[in-house]
Amino acid sequence: MTKTSLEFLLEVGFIIHEEIGYQRVFDFEFSHLTLGEDFLLESVSGAIAITRTGEGLLAQGVFTASVQATCARCLDGFTQPLQSEFSELFTFPSHADAATELLVPANGKIDFAPLVREYLLLEVPISPICRPDCKGLCPQCGVNHNHEQCDCVTEVIDPRMEKLKALLDSSNNAEA
Repeated sequence: MTKTSLEFLLEVGFIIHEEIGYQRVFDFEFSHLTLGEDFLLESVSGAIAITRTGEGLLAQGVFTASVQATCARCLDGFTQPLQSEFSELFTFPSHADAATELLVPANGKIDFAPLVREYLLLEVPISPICRPDCKGLCPQCGVNHNHEQCDCVTEVIDPRMEKLKALLDSSNNAEA
């Protein structure tokens, strides 16, 4: 059984009985929030607008948050900002078909935490970078080039050309 998150559990049953086009906006703001068991967010703010349509309830959400991340280049920790929007239709059971995934619950309460979690997780970069000009780590000694320089000499050779370089090096050594 899925645990219900009270932060995003909204009572929307009253909107079902309103006229088509009626809208209610629910605002959210949290300094710290954990979605699921492992997704820790900071400075979460946003809103979910619920609009009554002929087929169901249209939920449109806009959220910003930040997560702690590790830079893929230099391995320093930093705060990664996230921004996400979503638009999902919760269909009335009478209008549902086999392909319908989101239904308006009979009790009139919708837990938006799984949706907010999913959409914010999609915004987390696979390889987060602390800043665009991050210099990364030295491949020889591991020094973080953002903080200090090293004396290592790194020669970038395309691995496909390595054999040719070895041939050139051996022919130069034979001539000397």
